[in-house]
Amino acid sequence: MNQPPLLVPIKQTVRENATVLKLLLVALLVGLLLVPLSMVERTLRERLARHDAAVASITQAWGKSQRLFGPVLVVPYTFKQESDEWTNVTAPDGRRTRERVVRTVAAEALLLPEQLDVRGALESSERARGIYRTNVYAATLRIAGRFAPPDLSALVPAGSDVQWTRSRVGVAISDLRGTRETLTLRWGDADLPLQTGARLEGFGSGLHAPIALAKGGAGIDFALELTLNGSGALTMVPSGRKTSVQLSSPWPDPGFLGAFLPVQREIGAAGFDATWQVSHYGRDFPQLWATQGGGPAPSVATIEASAFGVSLMRTVTPYRTVERAIKYGVLFLALLFATFFLFETVCAVRLKALNYLLVGAALCLFYLGLLSLAEFIGFVTAYVGAAAASVGMIGLYSWSVLHSARRAALVAVMLSGVYGYLYFVLQMEDFALLAGTTALFALLAAVMYATRRLDRGDDVATAAATAART
Repeated sequence: MNQPPLLVPIKQTVRENATVLKLLLVALLVGLLLVPLSMVERTLRERLARHDAAVASITQAWGKSQRLFGPVLVVPYTFKQESDEWTNVTAPDGRRTRERVVRTVAAEALLLPEQLDVRGALESSERARGIYRTNVYAATLRIAGRFAPPDLSALVPAGSDVQWTRSRVGVAISDLRGTRETLTLRWGDADLPLQTGARLEGFGSGLHAPIALAKGGAGIDFALELTLNGSGALTMVPSGRKTSVQLSSPWPDPGFLGAFLPVQREIGAAGFDATWQVSHYGRDFPQLWATQGGGPAPSVATIEASAFGVSLMRTVTPYRTVERAIKYGVLFLALLFATFFLFETVCAVRLKALNYLLVGAALCLFYLGLLSLAEFIGFVTAYVGAAAASVGMIGLYSWSVLHSARRAALVAVMLSGVYGYLYFVLQMEDFALLAGTTALFALLAAVMYATRRLDRGDDVATAAATAART
């Protein structure tokens, strides 16, 4: 049957550019499969939001990250301040007058200890809300040190009335939950009961104790023991002229954070032991200051910027690892589709768009299976299970559509290798980009090598079609 004249050049063009058109079709299918990949990523964000909400609920009841500042010795004082102020009296010419006014201003002087030693043990445990789990800790701390004899002569204005007997000691603690007994401050030879509230300007929760100082008194030793519940991190502000902090815990994967790193640390399967030694030269706030009349006082942000400590949270969660794995989804699709395209081109196997779509759907299901399993059995086991299911499904399907057990085995081995390399990359942090880029170069080189003779095949096909027409 004779074909219409207009269809002959169209079919000739399609036949001569079959490889290019097939590549465009494969690229289009990869673009379409980005839709289910984005749906899996959206599901991941929803599950992560539920996980974060559950963790926030647990930490709200148990205790959040803890930060300690102090002890701080607070001495109130008053001084006279003169200023010119407008009055309601008008001069004969109608202008308002000013008069000299003397007011009494109340202020406080804050002094930090000369020596501060903190020793602490953090017992970690796991808490769950439904299927979501998080790590918390109970910290047993012993805080000790010494205050130098208080000298305010260079700080408060001349003629100030220093109220030594109304002094107090305050300790700022971000969350007091976990305290199981009445707390007392060992102040010299006396035991002072602590009251709630830090009573430090800008710091809310904490503890304080009223004390009566004597003018020109000697230095005073202090000690405090307390137990705190917390989660995430435990940090300290180096409030001593010399600050020494030693923390230990059975937690095997600590993260040291803040303005100072430990000078000594030992980390092993049995936990960690870390020691910090910090001098007042390394921080941005002075050893003593006043709220009024003694120069600018440091802000809360400036004080907290010098905090340091340790985090007891896992730096890499299953959700974050699955999120990183999804970013390699396009690479998986392109690699597997390129393999099928090579089989189709080199081995004269005819595949349909549906075959590509079903294989791509199986790859997308790998990520959904990985996410759902990781919430119950851990990332490593979930990864092995999801990868085995994906390799088995695609391998059996390839056996049917490629009409060869050998080709199907080659696809399964290739896919298993890619899954193995992806797991290797996901476990890396500093060199993940380098490893991923190296893999891309290697894969591109392999595809270029395998397709180096495709142009000759197209030339032969074109010559055969031309000869048939003549």
